[in-house]
Amino acid sequence: MSIKADHRHLYLQVIDRLKSDIEKGVYQENEKLPSEFELSKSLGVSRATLREALRLLEEENIIVRRHGVGTFVNPKPLFTSGIEHLSSVSSMIEQAGMEPGAIFMSATEDRPTEDDVARFQTDIDDNVITIERVRTADGEPVVYCIDKVPASYLPQEFLNNQDVSIFSALEQTGHIRVSYAITYIDPVGYHEEVSPILNCGPETALLVLKQFHYDDTDRLVLFSKNYFRADKFSFHVVRKRV
Repeated sequence: MSIKADHRHLYLQVIDRLKSDIEKGVYQENEKLPSEFELSKSLGVSRATLREALRLLEEENIIVRRHGVGTFVNPKPLFTSGIEHLSSVSSMIEQAGMEPGAIFMSATEDRPTEDDVARFQTDIDDNVITIERVRTADGEPVVYCIDKVPASYLPQEFLNNQDVSIFSALEQTGHIRVSYAITYIDPVGYHEEVSPILNCGPETALLVLKQFHYDDTDRLVLFSKNYFRADKFSFHVVRKRV
């Protein structure tokens, strides 16, 4: 059935119609949409109008177009969060009504790399602890986490207690409190090491959050690099006019 004409541009009407069809379940998550020829014919619009609508829908991450394969409906993220406030992955999962969990991969204490020395402003003789974990939601892997922190900032028994959160462990020392973080978000495609761990196929993108955590004295105390499944997580920022 073709769209009903109104005063707006046709491509905006096409966007609303396709969004409505997806919401109603006419097109299911991960389902392939009809061809451009079929869609433009059924909606009663030109293929140029349809392509503009599809382009904007892809920018909104509602659909994904795979070259030579077709156009598919993206699944809605299960977890969404603003990044203005520091929030744990576990709390995001709990807010979605799911059970958070963790799969411990490794924890090592080594001499710092050149990047570590520059990043933490430490001496070359100050060891750095690297922790790798997979965070799960109802048992399904959703985030791959790499955390690095100077060993002197953590209790001596930390490596033997894998269940303690890094924030809690830092604050156990009594002289460190994470006050704020600076975050960088980079979208990446298939990652040869991380994607298989998170059960991601080549079509599933990842969101990499690089977070630099500082204490009240503006000292960097924790560096985190977390790989989020883009089909499970979305992040937003509230921006206010000044």
